[in-house]
Amino acid sequence: MTGQRTYWHLEGQGRLPQHYDIVTSRLLYHRELGFEVATPGAAWLQRHALQSPLRGTFQAFRDPRATTYASYVELQSEREGFAEQLLQSAEESGYDSALPPPWVDVLEAVLPVLRYPCHALHMLAAYVAHLAPEGRVVVAGAFQAADELRRVQHLARRMRQLQELRPDFGKAALAHWQEHADWQPLRRLLEQLLVTYDFGEAWAALQLVVKPALDELYMVQFAGLARERGDWLWAELAHSLAQDCRWQRDWSDALARAALAEHPDNQAVLSAWIESWAQRVEQALPPLCNLWVIAPERASAYVAEVMAQSRKRWRALGLCLPVGG
Repeated sequence: MTGQRTYWHLEGQGRLPQHYDIVTSRLLYHRELGFEVATPGAAWLQRHALQSPLRGTFQAFRDPRATTYASYVELQSEREGFAEQLLQSAEESGYDSALPPPWVDVLEAVLPVLRYPCHALHMLAAYVAHLAPEGRVVVAGAFQAADELRRVQHLARRMRQLQELRPDFGKAALAHWQEHADWQPLRRLLEQLLVTYDFGEAWAALQLVVKPALDELYMVQFAGLARERGDWLWAELAHSLAQDCRWQRDWSDALARAALAEHPDNQAVLSAWIESWAQRVEQALPPLCNLWVIAPERASAYVAEVMAQSRKRWRALGLCLPVGG
């Protein structure tokens, strides 16, 4: 008599299960079996995850990087080693004293305050991961939340390094985040997203619209401006952080494709959310570029490039573009 195989739920793949398959499959029981106890948390998941307008089990989703805890730790250990060498080299060489003072002014207007929206992105990633109705999405979202903490940590460390040059560097960051006119559209946008409780909309707004735009603006466009101003340190550090962002877009693209393949009706749902949140993003981005002390036409070009990259991505996913796209 043959007993049930250990990985019987993976037999349908037609191949030997990989480590990623084993450690990320069938992690959530409530999708099939319901909740054992009627708690407020169970009611929240039922309402905002299982009853989301974004329909599907998402069981066809697979992280393109096949990230597990072991592979994540190994990968980020390498990236952190690179970042540590950059930052230590700057400290030992007196790098910051050679930066042009006008550029240090720009760094002070941007980097310390950027910790706050990046922390919001961490909270949002954690919320989406917590609510996700498929275990592999939970795993990807949890690692993304860790990536966001990595970014906040490096912003904080860079701020502390520059305080050796200017003791008051970044001391007014909280006040600027809460009161400076150029930050308020972004703060309003992120606060609206933080109270978007539906899993589908929270995920789509965060992963397909808001976060990719901010990642492109700061990790790519602002990093290019840093290199132009002679600040290779921030340019290289941002490049390392941008590698995290690229994976986050990759797994989100994979989830979008799985959702569209499982339920074609999801196309209209996702497109409506994209259009709604894209309009808010387009209003929030231009004031942020005011802080970079660049000509208005350059600011417009940066924003146009960010939105062009977003529209290109939506088009590749087969999603309807917002009006004007």
